[in-house]
Amino acid sequence: MTSTARPHLNRRLAGFGTTIFAEMSALAVRTGSINLGQGFPDTDGPEEVREAAVRALRDGRGNQYPPGPGVPELRAAIAAHQQRWYGLSYDPDTEVLVTAGATEAIAAALLALLEPGDEVIALEPYYDSYAACIAMAGGTRVPVTLRPADGRFRLDLDELRAAVTDRTRLLLINTPHNPTGTVLTREELTAIAELAVERDLLVVTDEVYEHLFFDDAEHLPLAAFPGMRDRTVSIGSAGKTFSFTGWKVGWVTANGALVSAVRTAKQYLTYVSAGPFQYAIAEALRLPDAYFDGFRTDLRRKRDLLGDGLRAAGFEVYQPQGTYFITTDITPFGEKDAYAFCRALPERCGVVAIPNSVFYDDPDAGRSQVRFTFCKRDDVLDEAASRLRHLAS
Repeated sequence: MTSTARPHLNRRLAGFGTTIFAEMSALAVRTGSINLGQGFPDTDGPEEVREAAVRALRDGRGNQYPPGPGVPELRAAIAAHQQRWYGLSYDPDTEVLVTAGATEAIAAALLALLEPGDEVIALEPYYDSYAACIAMAGGTRVPVTLRPADGRFRLDLDELRAAVTDRTRLLLINTPHNPTGTVLTREELTAIAELAVERDLLVVTDEVYEHLFFDDAEHLPLAAFPGMRDRTVSIGSAGKTFSFTGWKVGWVTANGALVSAVRTAKQYLTYVSAGPFQYAIAEALRLPDAYFDGFRTDLRRKRDLLGDGLRAAGFEVYQPQGTYFITTDITPFGEKDAYAFCRALPERCGVVAIPNSVFYDDPDAGRSQVRFTFCKRDDVLDEAASRLRHLAS
């Protein structure tokens, strides 16, 4: 009998296979290489936060299903965090939603807010889940590319304005920006806000690296700009700020109507998650300023440690203003294909990195760019830099 079986994967997800992070992390394990590809720390966060999770487990808090919007203690802490750092006031009962990490928050927001055919403008290169989530929601992805200039990646505001059409529904903004490390300036954010108001656009902002900015950069939430609070869905995450990425605790803050829409989609994804960890993150968000300042100082030092090593190895380095990633260019080695370079790097040097080309709609735009993470122990970064220097010999 002739088979008439159809492909198992629907058209919206055609082209989305195993993520580059899974592929490169598996390569690191197989070759015993240092993994500077996937962005997770190799040490745990504050001991008092970990103990808060243990205490919640022992006290029986969160061991069963927590409330759908998140435990009240965490929602109150998130609202207090937004007020403390940005002067933004949110009702913890109606304007805060806890999610299974920022990835679920992005998925739920796009599924809730997009109609099939709606256009979504995203800053390219972008985190790979953006493309998949837009596709699952039936939207059309419209990239606006950040391009290297004067040692950093910059947004062309004229290109952004030109990308908006009558079909544009939503802007998907990420700052501090993964993978480039760019932090959008007040001027750039003002222009984005004015465009959103003028064209009546919704905005989803991925701010998971909000406490990781360096030098003279500062994180300014788009929701705080004129006209933006009631059209912006702000997404945060505990994983990047407190170095407990495996706990998968994220959140959404927005006006009540937007949060209600996102919650409608979210409840059919995980419904709830991370019960005991929610109580621990509620305590973490109330840590004193000294923790956040120290965390940022430590990561800036690690940035400089790895950046100096990459320059010594021969890479062109784009100095990141935020996140814990460094984007480099491999053309000084006479190389042009970052994907081939990263696949060969473990055998050549015992180090794993990520090719930025996977974060572009047009792979040629990032063909020679490679991303490294510096959220690792100093001895690991030193050893990685030592291994990479073999490239220069």
